[in-house]
Amino acid sequence: MAAFKAAIKKGSATPEEAYAIFDALETVPIDFMLGTWKGSEFYTGHLMDGKLESSSWYGKRFNGVDQVDPLMFNANDGGIFACDPVAAFMNAEARIPDIQEKVETHQPAARLRTVVTRGEPTAAMIYNQLPIIDFFRKVDDNTVLGLMDNPTIPGHNFFFVLRRAESG
Repeated sequence: MAAFKAAIKKGSATPEEAYAIFDALETVPIDFMLGTWKGSEFYTGHLMDGKLESSSWYGKRFNGVDQVDPLMFNANDGGIFACDPVAAFMNAEARIPDIQEKVETHQPAARLRTVVTRGEPTAAMIYNQLPIIDFFRKVDDNTVLGLMDNPTIPGHNFFFVLRRAESG
């Protein structure tokens, strides 16, 4: 936890530090992930660093084990909306709210399962139409560190932070 807080304060971590932080955190059961989570990037020098935040990424919404909105974005009208991940990746350079009508979806695009990563079983979000799995480890009751496994992007894994969104 101290290493996580230090990396957040610093604003970045090396890939090796990020893996060590992730490995030291507690695994989480699937039901822990239910709800809406606000996302932020955890900078490690990955090719995707800065891309989600610059595209107006909000976070993720877990409505049930088979009803996951893996990419939520801030809308231009002040709300949030679920984005089709395939459409988002095809429009990776766009500011997603500006093309909301083209990428918004009302269908779940991922599912939650318990999957072993780095030697431990933990909650994981598996995209339905992309070869991507996001694994989660618990920082505290309202924060998780995510590790995205995407074999189409070379180099180390992408890391991100999710914090429970305020309800109501």
